[in-house]
Amino acid sequence: MTEGMRTWIEVIFNIVYLILVWGLVVTMYRRQDALAPGSRQVGQLFMWAFGLLALGDTGHVGLRVLAYALGGLEKNALLIGVGAFMTSVTVTVFYVIMLFIWKARYHKPYGWFGRFLMAMAAVRLLILLHPANDWSAINPPRDWVLYRNLPLLIQGIGVVILMWIDSTANRDRFMKNVALLILVSYACYTPVILFYHINPLIGLLMIPKTVVYLVIAVLAYRHMFTGTAVS
Repeated sequence: MTEGMRTWIEVIFNIVYLILVWGLVVTMYRRQDALAPGSRQVGQLFMWAFGLLALGDTGHVGLRVLAYALGGLEKNALLIGVGAFMTSVTVTVFYVIMLFIWKARYHKPYGWFGRFLMAMAAVRLLILLHPANDWSAINPPRDWVLYRNLPLLIQGIGVVILMWIDSTANRDRFMKNVALLILVSYACYTPVILFYHINPLIGLLMIPKTVVYLVIAVLAYRHMFTGTAVS
C-alpha cells in the first residue's frame, strides 16, 4: 500500500467516523425521553461517555485531517500533538464513566478495585501533563508513550473484568457484549502502542479499534434508546 493511498484511507475513514459518532450522540440526546425509568441513568451515562469520546476524537482525527490539508503531518506536528493530548484526556474520562455505568447498572459499591481504577485514571492524567511527553513532536518519546498508556490499559481491562463478572452473574447479554467489545478494542490498540515505531502499517489497526467503539454506541442506542433489547 502506498503512502498516498494510506493517507486517503485515513482521511475518508476519519471524516465518516466523526459524522457517525456525532450522529449517534445527537440521536441519543434527542431520544432521552425513550429511556425506561430503570435505564435512564445508565443510558445518560452512555450518552455522556460517547459525547466525550466524540469531542476528543474531533480534536484527534479532525486535526489530523486538517494537518493533511495544510501540507502533511510532518509540517503540522503541533496540531497532531494537540489532538493526541485531547483524545488522551477524554478517553481516560471515558473509562471512568464506564466504571460509573457498571456501578449504576448493578448497584455495586466501587470497593477497593473500583477505587484503584479511579486512581489509575488520576495517575494517567498526571502523566499526560508531564512535559517529557513532548506533545509537539510528530514522534513522541517512546518510553513516555508506554508510561501514559499503561494506566489506561489497567483501567480498560479492570472495567472489562467488573462488567464481565456482573453481566455473567445477571445474565446481562448487553453488558457482556460491551465488555467483550472493549477487550477487542484493546487487542487492536495494544500492538499499535508496542510496534508502530517498527512498522507504521500497524497503525491501521486503529480502524477496527474505532469501529468497535461505534458498535458499542450502536448497541447502547438500540438497547436503551429505542426500547429494543439487543440479544
